[in-house]
Amino acid sequence: MQMTSETLRVAARSDAPPSAASDTESPLHIHGLTVSYGDSPAIFSVDANIEPASMTAIIGPNGAGKSTLLKAALGIVPRLSGTISIFGKPLNEARRRIAYVPQRASVDWDFPARVIDVVMMGLYRELGLLHFVTKKHHDKAHACLDRVGMSDFAERQIGQLSGGQQQRVFLARALAQNSDLYLLDEPLAGVDAATERTIIDVLKSLKAESRTIVCVHHDLATITDYFDHVLLINKTRIAQGPVETAFTAENLISTYGGRLATAHIDQLSLPAA
Repeated sequence: MQMTSETLRVAARSDAPPSAASDTESPLHIHGLTVSYGDSPAIFSVDANIEPASMTAIIGPNGAGKSTLLKAALGIVPRLSGTISIFGKPLNEARRRIAYVPQRASVDWDFPARVIDVVMMGLYRELGLLHFVTKKHHDKAHACLDRVGMSDFAERQIGQLSGGQQQRVFLARALAQNSDLYLLDEPLAGVDAATERTIIDVLKSLKAESRTIVCVHHDLATITDYFDHVLLINKTRIAQGPVETAFTAENLISTYGGRLATAHIDQLSLPAA
């Protein structure tokens, strides 16, 4: 039987556990989240609770709803049901505490902007409606570029950069927002090894500053090196928790099914049972 949007909405409400008060300590608390594109559920009744000052990887096969989960949490795509809270508050009351780095493929890189202009976009809250830019703002933007190793490219057109360089610039823009929660959609996809190392070093430094990092991630081989928490989804939540307890062969098979061969699992650096 084909499920309509209304059927999905009712099913999500009836199958989800009773609502509990959002954990005010959680940077991102998701309960019963269902999103549908037409009559096809992208994610169904997902619960997740992100730990403060952690680095969490969202993993799952293609089409599992990883990016949709982030976009729904940000209000970019509408949800059929479920609740989202940011540090215990509704999204519209806590949006200032979030920085978002989208997939690089979703950005129009032909837009005529310099690298420094892109980073300055992260200062829009400070600049206000008049967009009055001071030396302090320029210094802050340059400091963010320096942090990602791109200070020498400030005057370059963004479209002239390599993919890895563009990703560093977008991370610098997120740094300029000085947020408490960073949501990144595949920040390491298609980047060179040097850029990957730079991005991970920056993200780990943010965690050391008690910021919270959530990344959609695709490389299972680096999970144990890069992250301390993991959320496994395939339309719905399969498992969540510290890497030591949630990133297991059993959970990976439940998440990926036949798409992840046992031989491949054996090559991963999984936590000891």
